[in-house]
Amino acid sequence: MTAIDRVGVVGAGQMGVGFAEICARAGLDVLVAASRPESADRGRRQLERSLDRLVNKEKLSASDRSAALGLVTWSTDLKDLADRQFVLEAVVERLAPKQEIFATLDEIITDPAAVLASTTSSLPIMKLGRATENPSRVIGVHFFNPVPVMPLVEVISSLATDTGTITRTTSFLTKTLGKQVIAAKDQAGFVVNALLLPYLMAAVRMVESETASAEDVDRGMTLGCGHPMGPLALIDLVGLDTVAAVGESMYAETKEPLHAPPALLLRMIDGGYLGRKSGRGFYSY
Repeated sequence: MTAIDRVGVVGAGQMGVGFAEICARAGLDVLVAASRPESADRGRRQLERSLDRLVNKEKLSASDRSAALGLVTWSTDLKDLADRQFVLEAVVERLAPKQEIFATLDEIITDPAAVLASTTSSLPIMKLGRATENPSRVIGVHFFNPVPVMPLVEVISSLATDTGTITRTTSFLTKTLGKQVIAAKDQAGFVVNALLLPYLMAAVRMVESETASAEDVDRGMTLGCGHPMGPLALIDLVGLDTVAAVGESMYAETKEPLHAPPALLLRMIDGGYLGRKSGRGFYSY
């Protein structure tokens, strides 16, 4: 099994840049394909800020910071990913754009053994794989935010995913990137979100019904249950639009009402209240 040392990332948002960071810090050659030049610029600045924080905390030397930045190349052309051995798709949580990306990657990646991975939170891996001519090399690799900090990765194989793809992916995540892995079936929400989403939606409904304020809901779960972060603060961190998209995807498959985004969540999204990334969600930032 050939070692993976050339990595590609599609998407320059929080998840994509976080993945690029851990790969660069592991000494890998990383190429990030962004949708637009301004997205690439934002991603580059995000990476620099993250590495600067590590330097300030004395968890990373200035020379290692420079080395990591030097290993990351930025592009706006998916064709530049042609020589990559492992490509992670990390774009908006909608099926059609992801399928289009996988179809393109399937055409341009030259290595037949290359892994095509998605960090989707909930979408079926089989549907992504079916957009390609070779679904056996398509796999779900669900990182958690922030990627450089959170140790867990869910690895999701579809019915078509080859065992070699699973083995290569798991080895790369654990041995090269130092992550811990749990295996999940290709079903709505996988493991973590299948448990987490009903809890988050219940917290929104509690605020919607004025049972309790956002602050008191979060204080109840942090002080009463020992959670490191309350559910509404977590929604703000992940992004209200992302949480709603995951809920809608899960509801489409399960028809379970607990997965459906409450009206309050949808109206906040309509108003541009997306959480930390927009400066306002259930809290102001």
